[in-house]
Amino acid sequence: MNVFAVPGLPEVRPGDDLAALVEAQADLRDDDVLLVASTVVSKAEGRRADLEDFPAGPRAREIAERLEAISGEEKDPRFAQAVLEESTEIIVEAPFLLTATKFGHVGVNAGIDRSNVGGAGDGEASDDGADLLLLPERPSESAARIRENLDSDPAVVVTDTSGRPFRHGQRGVAIGWAGIPASRDWRGEEDRDGHELEVTVEAVVDELAAAANLVTGEGDGGLPVAVVRDWEFGDHEGSDNLYRDVDGDFVRQALRGWEFARD
Repeated sequence: MNVFAVPGLPEVRPGDDLAALVEAQADLRDDDVLLVASTVVSKAEGRRADLEDFPAGPRAREIAERLEAISGEEKDPRFAQAVLEESTEIIVEAPFLLTATKFGHVGVNAGIDRSNVGGAGDGEASDDGADLLLLPERPSESAARIRENLDSDPAVVVTDTSGRPFRHGQRGVAIGWAGIPASRDWRGEEDRDGHELEVTVEAVVDELAAAANLVTGEGDGGLPVAVVRDWEFGDHEGSDNLYRDVDGDFVRQALRGWEFARD
């Protein structure tokens, strides 16, 4: 399998055709997997916003005051309001906001980004005052649109970066996909000792997103798109179930009853 970043993409602006921009720089094949960072998808879909778009309500002000008291750093209640409006649930309110987005992803601050917002085309603040970048509203639909507009027929995965419970650091994850199942199911197959696998379901879109993140990077490199080539899904059953059902998400249920307490 080969993984490579697509160089030469311009600053993406609202209304841009991401498929055309990518195909101008890369010779894609039908069996490729195209991985596109959510930042450029959001920019093309006009998901940049200004803090002034989110006048803070009472709960947002309360959350900001608590986080400010914990961290000793000033917190803008308008940002808390943006997180509230982009979320279906605030799972943890302190010492940070862990939320469930409207499309099912769980992450910090509803995935709202305050870096690489872009707009001016020179790496500085945007030219329209926008200082927030919201995640795509429906990332799998975004992936499907990109795929439909390509001349070739690769699978498309929209990626983001997020932290992991129990580990330091961030890694790439999939938040939307088209043309590929989210996971491949090994259940019913046998291991080398002849034991039947009972629980192994491999989240391949997350693994591909993490591989892409190795070549696209996290800083100012300007490489938001990667291609995975010569990888095969294999002869497995596939599933689009990536996000756990709330009723079976025991970690989420435990966190709902957890309260942050400073020493």
